[in-house]
Amino acid sequence: MNLWIAIIGMGIITYAIRLVLLLLLERVQLPAVVQRSLAYVPTAVLSAIVFPILLQPNGTLDLSLGNARLLAGLVAAVVAWRSKNVLWTIGIGMIVLWLLQAWLS
Repeated sequence: MNLWIAIIGMGIITYAIRLVLLLLLERVQLPAVVQRSLAYVPTAVLSAIVFPILLQPNGTLDLSLGNARLLAGLVAAVVAWRSKNVLWTIGIGMIVLWLLQAWLS
C-alpha cells in the first residue's frame, strides 16, 4: 500500500509542477534568446539518451567495428539524413542492428 501511495503522490507532484510552470509561462513573455534556445532542448535530450547507448554498450567506451549498436546508429543516421523519414530510419536501423548482432556474435 505504501508503494502505491508513493507512486500516486509523485505523480500528483509531477503534474502540479508542470501545471504551475505552464500557468506561469502563459502570463510571462520569455525573451527571444530563451525562446530560440528552447528549440534545441529536444535534440539535446535525445542525444543524451541515444549517445551513451551507442558509444557505451557494455558500460565502457567502444568505438570499434565490433560495436554493432554504433554501426547500426551510423547507418540509421545516414538513412535519416537522406530520407527524412522516421519510420524508414527506425526500421532500417533495427534491421541493421539485428543483422550485425547475429554476424558479430
